[in-house]
Amino acid sequence: MLNLIFVFAIIISFVIYFYFKTKQFRSPLPIAKNWYKSKANVSFGVFILVFGVNQAYLFPGIFTFIIVAILVVLGILVITENIKKTRHYGKFVEEEFRINQ
Repeated sequence: MLNLIFVFAIIISFVIYFYFKTKQFRSPLPIAKNWYKSKANVSFGVFILVFGVNQAYLFPGIFTFIIVAILVVLGILVITENIKKTRHYGKFVEEEFRINQ
């Protein structure tokens, strides 16, 4: 049951990543592009984190736990950095939309 939850979270984070990546490519506004890019990277960080935890659940072993520790730390770093970027760009996105319409 826990494995199904991990797989569901992996699929959802991957779908959200591609959703925001397409929004990034379709947006003509530079700040909005950066905002969508940072949102996509947050979901990619969630993907890395959940994938690592899923691997630890499926294949318990010392070598796997070393790799999982690297993936978890990398995922957390990607998530926190891009949440900061999302908040920063979010302040200016509404103004950019308003100016360019």
